[in-house]
This record gives sequence, structure tokens and C-alpha cells, in this order.
Amino acid sequence: MRRLGVIVALSALLGMVGGVATAAPALAGGRGDGWEFLDLPPTFTVPAEFCGFEVQGTQLVNKQFQKELKTADGSMIILSNGALKNTLTNPANGKSVTVSTGPAKFIGHPDGSLTALETGHQVSVLFPADAARFGLPIFFASAGALRANVDPDGNLTSVSLQGHVLVDVCAALS
Repeated sequence: MRRLGVIVALSALLGMVGGVATAAPALAGGRGDGWEFLDLPPTFTVPAEFCGFEVQGTQLVNKQFQKELKTADGSMIILSNGALKNTLTNPANGKSVTVSTGPAKFIGHPDGSLTALETGHQVSVLFPADAARFGLPIFFASAGALRANVDPDGNLTSVSLQGHVLVDVCAALS
């Protein structure tokens, strides 16, 4: 399950361009049984290794919730929904874009692999080699269905977007 935690943290970075998410169940008010509010940091930094310059993020709206479920085959499913909106800024030139994310489902399989299924709007960050391999920008906001698979060793094995890229964040902020 440690790998699932690492992948979910990576997916949190991919899905909301945030830092480490911590749950605060007491704040879930009104979401129903098992839903936990994700208490995300108000600011975060995306390292220069992605765009060639640091990107600073500022949280504008966080109404993001998650729920964990365990299936009969031993898979762990993490559902994520609610509103999340961030402004991403290049501090060197002051350019910024505002992005938001939609619902997501992360499935940690018994063999240690992971499937991420995101719908609506999402923000994704890929290592440069993976971006080139899958024909996507390194750092982008998209609309539609995004699916990613990670093998038990933590390697990204596939990424597919059935939708379109709304903004190439690195290009927009350069």
C-alpha cells in the first residue's frame, strides 16, 4: 500500500498541481459516510525540471473530497470529487493561468499497479521523457477523460487523453 500512497501523492500532483494532500475528516460535513475533506496547502511550487523555470501555485478554491473503498479482490479505490481551482504563475515574468480539476478515481490493484481515471478538467505533469513518449505536453490542463497506468515498479506505462489539451502550462507561462 506504500506504493499506492506514493502514486496517489503523484496523482495529486498530476491532478491538482498541489503538494501532499492530508485528510481532515471532520471537515467533510454534508458529503456523507466516508468522505474526507482534502486539506491542501494554500501555495505550492512545481520544480524547474518540468518547465525549465519554477511554477508557483496559489489555491483559489478547495472543496475537494476523497473516499477510500476496498474491493473483494483486494484493490483499493480512492474516489476524488469536488471543486479545486489554482492559479499557476511564473515568478520570473509574472505570467499566470488559472486551472481547475474535476473528479478522479484511483485504483490500486493487488499486484501493486495503479490506474488513474480522471474526468472533466484536470491538470497533469509528466516527466519530459514520458510527455514525449505519449505525445502530450509536459505540464498541461485538459478536458475530457484522462487515463494513466503505472506498473508495480512505479513506471508510467500508458497515458491516454480522450478529450483535448486546454493549455500547455509551460508554453503559456514562458
